[in-house]
Amino acid sequence: MDSPEISVPVSVDIYAVLSILLVAVMWGATNPFIKRGSIGYNELKANSKLGQIWLEVRFLISRWQYLLPLVINQLGSIVYVLTLQRTELSLTVPMANSLTFVFTAITARLLGERQSGWKIYCGMALVILGTVICGIDKML
Repeated sequence: MDSPEISVPVSVDIYAVLSILLVAVMWGATNPFIKRGSIGYNELKANSKLGQIWLEVRFLISRWQYLLPLVINQLGSIVYVLTLQRTELSLTVPMANSLTFVFTAITARLLGERQSGWKIYCGMALVILGTVICGIDKML
């Protein structure tokens, strides 16, 4: 007779933290590049729905400026799944998702996009503080 599996808590190590950071960078830093690579997408017009879909797909797959960041972003999803196997769900999901916004804001700023000022930086500081607290809680 099979007994129910007992789950052993997964410890948080430097590999887990670096993996979560890598996921956040791969997701967040690519978002502004994907946005830039799709400039012109909204101006596409076709006579039929099928023609519109074809026009949009052809436009996106013909632009390396869109495809390269998209591939890196999707590789981040693979790293995310691998990280979930090694770390606790309650740590990985909030940290990776919240830090993604931080890296998106940083990358957008480095690319020269205008941001609304102190509110962005205050929000980023609070997100980072929250992820640090969450990580410390899981380590203790």
